[in-house]
Amino acid sequence: MTAIKHALQRDIFTPNDERLLSIVNVCKAGKKKRNCFLCATVTTERPVQVNVVKVKKSDKGDFYKRQTAWALRDLAVVDAKDAVKENPEFDLHFDKVYKWVASSTVEKNTFISCIWKLNQRYLRKKIDFINVSSQLLEESVPSGENQSVAGGDEEAVDEYQELNAREEQDIEIMMEGCEYAISNAEAFAEKLSRELQVLDGANIQSIMASEKQVNILMKLLDEALKEVDQIEMKLSSYEEMLQSVKEQMDQISESNHLIHLSNTNNVKLLSEIEFLVNHMDLAKGHIKALQEGDLTSSRGIEACTNAADALLQCMNVALRPGHDMLHAVKEQQQRFIDLREQFARRLASHLNSVFVQQFTQTLLQLYNRSYYLSGHDQSSTLAQHSVELTLPNHHPFHRDLLRYAKLMEWLKNTDYGKYEGLTKNYMDYLSRLYEREIKDFFEVAKIKMTGTTKEGKKFGLHGSSGKLTGSTSSLNKLSVQSSGNRRSQSSSLLDMGNMSASDLDVADRTKFDKIFEQVLSELEPLCLAEQDFISKFFKLQQHQSIPGTAMSEAEEMDGGTLSRSYTSGGPQTISSEKDMIRQMMTKIFRCIEPELNNLIALGDKIDSFNSLYMLVKMSHHVWTAQNVDPASFLSTTLGNVLVTVKRNFDKCISNQMKQMDEVKISKKSKVGILSFVAEFEEFAGLAESIFKNAERRGDLDKAYIKLIRAVFVSVEKVANESQKTPRDVVMMENFHHIFATLSRLKISCLESEKKEAKQKYTDHLQSYVIYSLGQPLEKLNHFFEGVEARVAQGIREEEVSYQLAFNKQELRKVIKEYPGKEVKKGLDNLYKKVDKHLCEEENLLQVVWHSMQDEFIRQYKHFEGLIARCYPGSGITMEFTIQDILDYCSSIAQSH
Repeated sequence: MTAIKHALQRDIFTPNDERLLSIVNVCKAGKKKRNCFLCATVTTERPVQVNVVKVKKSDKGDFYKRQTAWALRDLAVVDAKDAVKENPEFDLHFDKVYKWVASSTVEKNTFISCIWKLNQRYLRKKIDFINVSSQLLEESVPSGENQSVAGGDEEAVDEYQELNAREEQDIEIMMEGCEYAISNAEAFAEKLSRELQVLDGANIQSIMASEKQVNILMKLLDEALKEVDQIEMKLSSYEEMLQSVKEQMDQISESNHLIHLSNTNNVKLLSEIEFLVNHMDLAKGHIKALQEGDLTSSRGIEACTNAADALLQCMNVALRPGHDMLHAVKEQQQRFIDLREQFARRLASHLNSVFVQQFTQTLLQLYNRSYYLSGHDQSSTLAQHSVELTLPNHHPFHRDLLRYAKLMEWLKNTDYGKYEGLTKNYMDYLSRLYEREIKDFFEVAKIKMTGTTKEGKKFGLHGSSGKLTGSTSSLNKLSVQSSGNRRSQSSSLLDMGNMSASDLDVADRTKFDKIFEQVLSELEPLCLAEQDFISKFFKLQQHQSIPGTAMSEAEEMDGGTLSRSYTSGGPQTISSEKDMIRQMMTKIFRCIEPELNNLIALGDKIDSFNSLYMLVKMSHHVWTAQNVDPASFLSTTLGNVLVTVKRNFDKCISNQMKQMDEVKISKKSKVGILSFVAEFEEFAGLAESIFKNAERRGDLDKAYIKLIRAVFVSVEKVANESQKTPRDVVMMENFHHIFATLSRLKISCLESEKKEAKQKYTDHLQSYVIYSLGQPLEKLNHFFEGVEARVAQGIREEEVSYQLAFNKQELRKVIKEYPGKEVKKGLDNLYKKVDKHLCEEENLLQVVWHSMQDEFIRQYKHFEGLIARCYPGSGITMEFTIQDILDYCSSIAQSH
């Protein structure tokens, strides 16, 4: 145990500045024995900390490691289990109770005694020792020391100092020189004592022998002090001599400082003058350009731009403190202000003139175009169709104005009021110009769609709402007269209320799609070009806040201001020039959205299916615009129009569903393929060709789900109401048509509906076949149904022949009523009846007849089986065979 204690002190506690006082080998009670050591330690530093440390051997067993430590002040109770009998078990109550079993009772008692002593010496809070022998709790610390410890005096702790490596090495050398150092410690100690006495004597003799040398040393020190005094006297005389020299040098230094200060001031003054001259002097050429420069030529604009930039630099120069108090500086600043105002007025006036000139020229061209479109020449119809569906190009106008872009930036930075006035004038002129151009452009688009002039609208272009193409009922839509399968150039608008679905073909829809795409394709570059020009000309690319003073001076436009937008909550200041671009675009192109909505309404009146084309085209253009700038005017406007198109599309779907619900069938004719089933086929075929690779495929899928469910419901409704055609036939034919349509188009979102349609078709085919086959052998069917009923009631099959109503004589009587000739006649009548029920367009007669043949054979085999089981040994058989049935069915099918 001593070796273990030494090893633990060396390896674990010494590096942590702790001293090991007691150790006990323990294991946890009630568990598999894994030995460890509980150690009582104190720190070597003050204040002293007392701990109980759990030390455990490593898994490899070659060294010890510290596992857990508890402060002794956290120990509440020490329970020795039994104060009389020897018992190795004991408990320590910290935050929880730890139960231990010591390797021996002696080690346990020694450890508990150490804990008690440490508690008495270092802790004010006393630990409860229960079931501990009173002999262990004896006072081991002197009373005075205990009192001092109890009073908190920690100086009573015994000092302990470990030998260092040098001391250990010296002791080992001494012990190696004495053979009995270990075996006879007392003899070794006496030897060391004698040697120490010898050394002390030698030291005393050495000190006494060195007295003479000490006296000599003292004499030398006295002489050195005398020399030091002489040196100090000489240094004092030298200092007095240098004092006069210092006064003269101070006078010279002061004089040089004044000269240097004067030179510095002169240099600074020259620097300030050069600064003012270099930064606040505007060249005569710049002044002349600002006052008289030519604003029409490129060279003159460049000269004015350079002069304006130079003037702005002079005005924005950062003056140093005190410069603004100089009279010359004030005069120069006032001169710059006058030049700025004069040039700003001249520039604003010139740009306003350019706006008016460009507006006038373009407007004159538009009037000529309008005159041409109005058909005032002799070939008005030819004029209508020869005009191209294009918007005028404003690139030359933009190119001419972009020469003034830098001057506009200068005006924005120097005189925001005039800059804002120019902006407002530009918007006023351009909004009227674009309104006229766009209205004429949309008028041409409407003419190309309908083949009519403005005057032709009065024949029925207003107030009608078209039904779906493909309906057998009358539709409200536009059309043109045709001759020889070609549309005449002099076509006129027909009465919309009397048009049928067959009057509009795929060519009409394709033409509308191309015109609508061309309209969007013309509008998009026009808006993007104008937005790009606005950002470049008015210098609005950067996200800068408009100064508050300038915003307050903005002029009103259309009930608002350029830099102020009004909402229900009151005015809100635009914080970004990007918002200003969008606001300008909204003012300039305010007619685009209404015109697009009118064109969309016209397309919807022409043909409700046009909403499919418009939804795809508009969605694509919105997606393209949002990729460029999601918050731009073009993106916002097209997004708003897309909402209208989506509503028309939803209305188209709703109208189809409404028509399905309102379908009425004739009571005198067979139903066949219902009109709305054919319409759904047409709609789906057209939609699949339009929405191929479209962005809004999800909208079509949702519409498909609504329509197909409505078709299913309406088919069942009509089948239930049908009087001429059996319900199963209506369901079978129409669901077969739906299944064929969905199989051909391969619409992924309708896979479950396709399976349902197939299932309904199969179920109703089987139902119709079973119901129809009961008629040719009606009595025979009734007889065997009775036989099966008796068997179901519990009568054994071989005893059925003893029933009066189902004996052998009755069976022979029923069989004789159905010889082969009668069976063939019954099948022939059944074929004719099925032929009357089925429609020719679905071509299901042979399918149904083949199913009836299979079902008839199945019934025949079932009857034969019943005869064999219920009438064994009777020799009764049917008067026709399966081969006869096959021959009958084949000959009947061929004869018809």
